[in-house]
Amino acid sequence: MFPSLYISHGSPMLALEPGASGPALARLAAEIPRPTAIVIVSAHWESNELLVSGNPQPETWHDFGGFPKALFEVQYPAPGDPRLAAEVTELLKTAGFPARIDSNRPFDHGVWVPLSLMYPQADIPIVQVSLPTRSGPALQTRVGHALASLREHGVLLIGSGSITHNLRELDWHAGPESVEPWALAFRDWMIEKLEANDEAALHDYRAQAPHAVRNHPSDEHLLPLYFARAAGGPFSIAHQGFTMGALGMDIYRFG
Repeated sequence: MFPSLYISHGSPMLALEPGASGPALARLAAEIPRPTAIVIVSAHWESNELLVSGNPQPETWHDFGGFPKALFEVQYPAPGDPRLAAEVTELLKTAGFPARIDSNRPFDHGVWVPLSLMYPQADIPIVQVSLPTRSGPALQTRVGHALASLREHGVLLIGSGSITHNLRELDWHAGPESVEPWALAFRDWMIEKLEANDEAALHDYRAQAPHAVRNHPSDEHLLPLYFARAAGGPFSIAHQGFTMGALGMDIYRFG
């Protein structure tokens, strides 16, 4: 039985400057048996409806600006898996979601940046599931439950986001030892509720967690956590850290 993972994917520059996350992701990949495929929910595919990528050969999408030319030259030519995409869509429909296939979706950086550090050979098929952000944590919990059975068939389920994500308050010159107290307090509250398996509090994080709105002015980077949690088993911490003062780089394992 495979675990599910929640990965804080950081800045797109992680692909070129992996810092402490690179070894942590490589170590995690080495600990887990090689998956037959990966199903991933990224913070960077927001949608109104639930979509599943059916593109057999997705392009590497550099969905950002203002970074060095070398970053725009990075390619992650992993294949898609239309057959698995159809299976994912059927599982979602069985759970009551009117999901459909998107045959043109490329890999956004929430997909290829962390996976380039876990599986640099880019030879594991990937299916992406979109993030209907307006439906909040409860919907992602339902999606995770709907797809959890894939773990029994060699599929690695991943939520890719960031445990804290307020880009306007980052200090681009801060070292890894520099952490804003409001970011740390939020991260620690999330870990406490994950360890306690307190789903009601986790779903109500915007009202209950300290500095919730400051850490997540919008919640698309936290929502993939709820997918990973519901899809997997017991919670554990694979990696902890901050960069730029307030950007959490934690990686969590479920199962």
